[in-house]
Amino acid sequence: MSITEQDQMNIVIVGHVDHGKSTVIGRLLADTGSLPDGKLESVKENCKRNSKPFEYAFLLDALKDEQAQGITIDAARVFFKSDKRHYIIIDAPGHIEFLKNMITGASRAEAALLVIDAAEGVQENSRRHGYMLSMLGIKQVVVLVNKMDLVEYDEKVFNAIQKEYNEFLSKIGLKPAAYIPVSGMNGVNIAGKNSETSWFDGMNVLEALDMFQVEAAPHDKPFRMPVQDVYKFTRFGDNRRIIAGTVETGRLHKGDTVMFLPSGKKSVVDSIEAVHKDGQDFIESGMAGGFTLAEQIYVTRGEMAVKVGEAYPEVSTTFQVSLFWLAHQPMVEKKEYFIKIGTSKVAVKLEKINGIIDASNLGSLEKNQVERHDVADCTLVTQKALAFDLSDEISATSRFVIIDNYEITGGGIIRKSVENTTSDIRNHIQIRNYKWEKGSVTMARRAERLCQRPTLVIITGGKEQDKKTLAKSLEEKLFEDGRYVYYLGIGNVKYGVDADLVENKQNGREHVRRLAEVAHIVLDLGAVLIVTASDLDQEHLEVIKASINPEVIQTIWVGNEVTTDIQNDLHILDDELETTDCVARIKENLQDIGTFFKVWN
Repeated sequence: MSITEQDQMNIVIVGHVDHGKSTVIGRLLADTGSLPDGKLESVKENCKRNSKPFEYAFLLDALKDEQAQGITIDAARVFFKSDKRHYIIIDAPGHIEFLKNMITGASRAEAALLVIDAAEGVQENSRRHGYMLSMLGIKQVVVLVNKMDLVEYDEKVFNAIQKEYNEFLSKIGLKPAAYIPVSGMNGVNIAGKNSETSWFDGMNVLEALDMFQVEAAPHDKPFRMPVQDVYKFTRFGDNRRIIAGTVETGRLHKGDTVMFLPSGKKSVVDSIEAVHKDGQDFIESGMAGGFTLAEQIYVTRGEMAVKVGEAYPEVSTTFQVSLFWLAHQPMVEKKEYFIKIGTSKVAVKLEKINGIIDASNLGSLEKNQVERHDVADCTLVTQKALAFDLSDEISATSRFVIIDNYEITGGGIIRKSVENTTSDIRNHIQIRNYKWEKGSVTMARRAERLCQRPTLVIITGGKEQDKKTLAKSLEEKLFEDGRYVYYLGIGNVKYGVDADLVENKQNGREHVRRLAEVAHIVLDLGAVLIVTASDLDQEHLEVIKASINPEVIQTIWVGNEVTTDIQNDLHILDDELETTDCVARIKENLQDIGTFFKVWN
């Protein structure tokens, strides 16, 4: 079989610090003849010159600070091949301080070797790493009980470790394919069979690697492609708009109807675009490429492309997750972080800690914050809706990372979507967008013609505040500037569109929902819509955001004291309300967010 026809597999090797992962790999490379000519002799000579005892781990731990400390800091990649296939072995760090590096390495693997020191036995990180492998969806695992030479190859020691660790792994649904007694230093059961463990009749490490099954590309799963970007061409008469990204799962053909979530917009695939693949009529999992649409719609980075007729992902602002925390500063409720799923990055808050999981024994700890190296069952709430899959359905689109101050501080997987006050509205919006009959003029063309971006300006505050005068003054100023603008008081909606509703508190949410539907139509016309309403709170705003892209909403609170929990973009005090500068300030705010171009004198 030629090299190009052989399978390739990514394997991660994990375990507690100093349990001998690097030594096992170094010995595997040496015993299979996978080292470059003279490499082994060179490392041995270097150790001799420095009066340092030779270790097979030195074949991997090439960084000076790693050799000095005797621990693996980064996730080193090692390439070698057996008679069956090619391998990339990722040597992940075992020290708890480098848990982030271990997770990064393991997330790219299809199978894992987990190393436990026979003399030290099962340690906290042995359990923690097993839990992380389970979280990352790695099902193929072989456990190596290393350093058997230190316990004189005692079968009872091996059996005791196997029993203890199996009891732990069974609680998280992970069943190792095999346990192998090895000595990385002496090469026992690495690439051959040895008399020291005559009582063991199982596989050696090399045979275990070849036993792993390469995962089939997930072509048969529903189509998922996070939108990376939209490329527009203008030269030489090329007017294509290519929706580009990397396909996570499934397959998309020319002529398929595609939908973008969470917006719910849809169109038909006009052509498939892939580098150096002219004439190709499909893209599938693992491919980076793109497609054009028969009908142009406004699509942005962060949306997820799915195929109409297949199972759809979840769309929500609220979801329950298994999360691990890596930062020195704990994760706390109500603080704003960013969550990144696929190509989408939005603001997120920790809504609730359902429980902190002690990864060493799977017990539950009561805490009011998620501290470094904790694994937590949490509920997260995002600023706007995201499309995602659940971890037991499509793992690739369930994984996320948390970002704070431009650094990755945590990550995890989404376990389930949580119903919230806008879930029913969001489901309605998806159906609305799917059924929406579009005209021949798109929002993008209207924006280009009108030289403005459609924006909803919500002016709210206490009932005693004169919000209407401010709104009408703003409308007048923007109209004089040549802008396409319209003012709408919530009373106009209440006694028109909402005339069938009884006036009570229970119907307040429905008033706001209908206002948002009217706003959706006006924004589709390309206008700037100014709305006034009293005492809007964050729940009201979430209802509006379920119908309208949050990025085009600007919320202004009028009055010295903000009396609701609404998150405003601009706060106008009482003594500012009567001044002509107040309208200019709002106009400048709209220029800053890109509703209009700012004209420089």
